[in-house]
Parts: sequence; C-alpha cells; structure tokens
Amino acid sequence: MKKRITLSLAIILALSIFTNAQALKGKKIKKFPFYVYYENKSKLNHYFPSGWMGDYGDISINQASRWQYTGKSCIRIKYSGKRKQKAGWAGIFWQSTAGNWGTKKAGYDLIKAKKLHFYAKGRTGKEVVEFKFGGISGTYADSDSGATGTIALTKDWKLYTMDLAGLDLSYINRGFCVVFTADANPDGMVFYIDKVYYSK
Repeated sequence: MKKRITLSLAIILALSIFTNAQALKGKKIKKFPFYVYYENKSKLNHYFPSGWMGDYGDISINQASRWQYTGKSCIRIKYSGKRKQKAGWAGIFWQSTAGNWGTKKAGYDLIKAKKLHFYAKGRTGKEVVEFKFGGISGTYADSDSGATGTIALTKDWKLYTMDLAGLDLSYINRGFCVVFTADANPDGMVFYIDKVYYSK
C-alpha cells in the first residue's frame, strides 16, 4: 500500500513539474539580435526598467541621454548613495512588462541566444556596478539567471559580453539588471549603458 502511495505521489510530482515547465515557455523570438534597449522609445526595445529595488529613492534614470555610444540616445543612471531606504544598495530590473515581478506570463523564450551584450561606461571611471539577468521568482519565475560579478567601469565606452552557454533561457522575464552598493560607491555615481541585446 505504501509503495502505491509513494508511486502515486511521484507521478503527481512529475506531472506538476512537467505542466509548470510547459506553462513557462516564453514568447518565441523571431529575429536576433533581440534588444533589451536599442534607444529611447524604440520599437526594438523589449524590456522596461520598471523593477526598482533597495534604496530606490537614491536612483534616477534617463533613457534619452545624449552621451550615447551610437545612435541617438543611451541610458544614464544616477545613484546618490544616500541610503534613503536604509538598504545600502540599489538596482533596476528591466522587466518584460512594467512592474511584472513574476505575476504575469509575459517573458520571452531566449533559448537560441548564446550571448548577452551591452556597452557601458562611467562618468569618472571609478564606478562599481554588477550586471545581471533572470532571477525573478513568483508564479511565472525566470527559468535561469546570470551575473557578471562586480565591474569597475572605465571612462570610455566598453563592450561587455555574458556567455549564456548551458543556461535554460526558455522563460526570461528579467532581461537585464543593474545593481550597485553604497559601500562601493560612497559618493554616489553616474554611469551610462547603451545597446543591450541578446545574440545567437
């Protein structure tokens, strides 16, 4: 009897995992490169910088800055480091729909993507930032995540590339993320990001 119950529970669990995996297949991508951010208000943008975290009161963002690497605009992020919410850190998620913390099925199937690229630079060359993607939990959780680790930015534009080999990118709601701390940036900072995209 116990064996039958154990077997039944195993079957139910397997079916639950299978059903959940099926439900979390994201929207298919028809064309690469697939942009998180191309330039301000571009139809090529697929994610929104709507997930503010930590000391969100210390952050301001301008998606139409004229200090771009190429094109007409780039992203400018200013961080005061004043710890207004007393967290000691702050960050921004680029989400598939504004304010989507895993409550809506709106992520993308990036399974064919092999690399995540972006350009970044600091205003002074002393800015310390970490870049990430994926990692949102909830009913519709991201299927995987990745991070660069902390990076000391330079004053000049530099291309950064994250290798996505071996990751499950079948459902990605958080296409991009930046995180920074007051300890690493005690006087605050300003930095820039341009042309964030996934490639095959």
